[in-house]
Amino acid sequence: MDKVIIKDLLARGIIGINDDERVKPQDIIINIEITADLRRAGETDDIADCVNYRTVAKKALVHAETAERFTVEALAADLAQLCLAEPGVLSVRVRVEKPGAVRFAKSVGVEIERSR
Repeated sequence: MDKVIIKDLLARGIIGINDDERVKPQDIIINIEITADLRRAGETDDIADCVNYRTVAKKALVHAETAERFTVEALAADLAQLCLAEPGVLSVRVRVEKPGAVRFAKSVGVEIERSR
């Protein structure tokens, strides 16, 4: 199966359970891997036959910056549902990371997979 990849999308939003995390937006790194059948898109060269990664990225960014979720798990689930709502998407893998959330770690996060 074919894939559409959005790598290291940087959002700034409220995420976390601690009081200071509920006030000040922090960096959120999002990676999305969408599985779809892209054969027709390759044949027609028509955006109507594609999974529009620009549209998906914009929706993911807006949601991550406004959702104010407590957990990265909940945000990842939201983003997976957002992707699955797009025409042609069969499944999705979403990774959500919080850089610097844990001392001595570059980032921490979760990765989930969902399908129709």
